[in-house]
Amino acid sequence: MKKLILSALLMLCVSAFAQKQYTLQSPDGNIVVTIEAGEQLTYSVTIGNDPVCMTGIKPTCVIAPSAIGMTLGDGTQLGTKPIVKISKTRSVDQTVKASFYKRAEIQDQYNELTLCFKGNYKVIFRAYNEGVAYRFVTEFKKPFNVTREITNFNFDEDYTAWIPYVNARKGEGDFIQQQFFNSFENTYTRTPLSQMETDRLVFLPAMVELKDGKKVVITEADLEDYPGLYLRNSLNTKNLYAYHANYPKTEEQGGHNNLQYVVKERERFIAKVNGKRAFPWRCLIISENDKDLADSDLVYLLASPSRVEDVSWIQPGKVAWDWWNAWNIYGVDFKAGINNDTYKYYIDFASQYGIEYVILDEGWAVNKQADLFQVVPEIDLQELVNYGKERNVGLVLWAGYAAIDKDMERVCQHYSEMGIKGFKVDFMDRDDQKVVDFYYRMAATAAKYHLFIDFHGAYKPTGLSRTYPNVLNYEGVYGLEQAKWDNESDLVTNEVTIPFIRMVAGPMDYTQGAMKNANKNNFKAVYTEPMSQGTRCRQLAEYVIFEAPFNMLCDSPSNYLKEDECTQFIANVPTTWDETIVLDGKVGEYLVIARRKDFRWYIGAITNWEERDIKIDLSVLPNFSAKSGHIFRDGPNANRVAKDYVSETAQVMGNQLKVHLAKGGGMVVVF
Repeated sequence: MKKLILSALLMLCVSAFAQKQYTLQSPDGNIVVTIEAGEQLTYSVTIGNDPVCMTGIKPTCVIAPSAIGMTLGDGTQLGTKPIVKISKTRSVDQTVKASFYKRAEIQDQYNELTLCFKGNYKVIFRAYNEGVAYRFVTEFKKPFNVTREITNFNFDEDYTAWIPYVNARKGEGDFIQQQFFNSFENTYTRTPLSQMETDRLVFLPAMVELKDGKKVVITEADLEDYPGLYLRNSLNTKNLYAYHANYPKTEEQGGHNNLQYVVKERERFIAKVNGKRAFPWRCLIISENDKDLADSDLVYLLASPSRVEDVSWIQPGKVAWDWWNAWNIYGVDFKAGINNDTYKYYIDFASQYGIEYVILDEGWAVNKQADLFQVVPEIDLQELVNYGKERNVGLVLWAGYAAIDKDMERVCQHYSEMGIKGFKVDFMDRDDQKVVDFYYRMAATAAKYHLFIDFHGAYKPTGLSRTYPNVLNYEGVYGLEQAKWDNESDLVTNEVTIPFIRMVAGPMDYTQGAMKNANKNNFKAVYTEPMSQGTRCRQLAEYVIFEAPFNMLCDSPSNYLKEDECTQFIANVPTTWDETIVLDGKVGEYLVIARRKDFRWYIGAITNWEERDIKIDLSVLPNFSAKSGHIFRDGPNANRVAKDYVSETAQVMGNQLKVHLAKGGGMVVVF
């Protein structure tokens, strides 16, 4: 009997070690991941699989067999000649409650496969109905260094990619190394994979067009204690592979106004980590319809749950912003600028319209000192805090990375006790492991003192807003600030592209709200009196289209006071939502989104430089019964004068709403 049991156990062990291929399906069976444990660990992904084999249609290859692995400091190679000891599967179907997000609840449904390998490491794969993710997990006894991560994205054809190259100029030395110092802001280059520039890095998210209108967005989630992921194609192939910044060896303070840490030399490894840890998720958001990309929850779901027990003190909202409009207020009896009189004017404006915050951007602290306790003599912060408190307006302070990092605890405690509500932290301009660690330390320290954060000069979101809900927004986007100096870029096309790629990763501080609007022929970059590209209604619609729990009003209070109707709408539109439904859209062309807050539905639409007639099917909105709403739409002369708009009652006819959008136009309706 003992021999029989031993023989059975031996057969089980041989079977487990002999198995080389594993498959994992999404809950709906449409997406299939195939993992091969051969000479190198590889995975591939297909979409369009028929779970009941009735259609006979061949599925679309999303990712052709692609290698994954890690090389450690001692030469160990995870994923090379892998030996699977145990494979485990599970299915999850639960509801996740979200804080300060585009919906109050999210369905978290996936199938998971965990492969445990000889050598005390494992790889976890998840298949969702909207995509695929995987991550490495190590269970070593001692800390170790990672010298390289193998993360390949191979394709079966030379597809077209939408990629944001790192925006950097070649200087002396290694151009690749120079690109690790960047602001993560650029428009998208549309190019065949094989024609990518071989010496340029691509930051995430990036998108690849597949067959039959299908698309895949590549990004990462739960990026903690590890450098951010770049992509590169150095061989003019149809494949992409990972690149990471090495760990900083020496830094010196410098950069913009002495507010940055500039890396002078890097180590020969990308990360130094604890022996037991989970690494970031590598994410593929896959869609058969463009509109589904703009509604993805995958990055949020893959992030670590909240580490802030009480979030009741976190108050998202809108903020009157000074820097974009260059403090250009007028019709007053004092000289505008960085002084108390000017900020009291901003506070009075915010109070009048019920706007929650006013920000003091760069200039309130003494320039080039990187010392947040050296306030310029023209500013009395405590007086402004008290003035705002009396009028239900909170103050937010801009802070350079080096200035806040060198004395983070003291800065947060001091300004929290003063009554400041949060910080806009700027000019990190890196995502190596050391800077990624700064994001988490900053978020945790700010939460300790009940301060919220808006990260600028920032890499893309990776789910930190779930882990620390006091992180309300990120830049990492080619935003409206570019209109101050960029005469060449097409911001209108950019604005109908980023919701399908950049916004897939999370919220973005685009800083819309311009009251000076220009069509394609009239636009001109003016640093001190900037304007937007596209129509007035486009600016209004972007408060519904773009996700931003902490949302700027970029223009001057003096300009808003002259545009009361538009300002009333901007002031009242929510910044977080109970429900979101993307109704229609196509990358680079147009987008229509419906969002609900309490009992009101807001529907926004924007288009590229083409006029467009859109039909909105309201029957898909749950429990929708309104027969009319209030609409802001492009006026009959909006193609000539971009600020021309019509504000009127919108009638619903047979559960449909028909609207005409001007060139570079938009509309927003409230039911």
